[in-house]
Amino acid sequence: MPEVPTTGATPAPAAPRWQGLPPVASGETVVLVLGSFPGAASLRAQQYYAHPQNHFWKILQALWPQYALPGPYPQRCDWLLARGLGMWDVYESCERDGSLDASIRRAQVNDFARLQGLCPRLAALAHNGAESFRHAPAALACLGAPDIPHVTAVRLPSTSPANASWSFERKLAAWSELMAAHRLI
Repeated sequence: MPEVPTTGATPAPAAPRWQGLPPVASGETVVLVLGSFPGAASLRAQQYYAHPQNHFWKILQALWPQYALPGPYPQRCDWLLARGLGMWDVYESCERDGSLDASIRRAQVNDFARLQGLCPRLAALAHNGAESFRHAPAALACLGAPDIPHVTAVRLPSTSPANASWSFERKLAAWSELMAAHRLI
C-alpha cells in the first residue's frame, strides 16, 4: 500500500494528457504555420484555430480577399493548401489544463523530419507565437538546415485571442510581409 503523506497536503491532480492534430500539408506547401499546441476549443472540434476569437482564419481571408473562405473545416484546409500554406504544431502531445501555452507540461515535440517527404517545396516555417518559435532551431535541424539554406524560420505574432497586445492590423501586416516574401499573395 502506498504511503500517505502526513503533512495534510493532498497531491495536485495531474493535468490531462492531450494528443495534437495531424499536419495539414501537401507537396505544394511552401510556408508551414507552426503553432504550439491546439487550444481546448480546437481539440474539442478537432480543427486547427477553432476558437472564434482566434485571428488565424480572419488574417488569411484578409490576405486573399479574392477567394472566399469556405465555412466547413475540410474545405478550409483545401483552401489553405491551394494557396501554398500548411499548418501543424510543434508539440505532438502534452499535459495541460486550459489553453494557455504557459500551462503546457511534459510536452512531446513533433517529428519535424517528416516534413522533408511531406513538403518538398517547403521554404519557411512560420511560427505562430513565441512558444512555437522556441523550437525553431530544432525544427530546422531536423530539416537538414543549414544544409538546406532555403528553409527559414520566422516568428510571427500569435493569432491567439490571448495575444491582446497586438492589434489585428499589426498581426495582419506581419503575416502579409511573410506571405509576400514567398510570393503567396
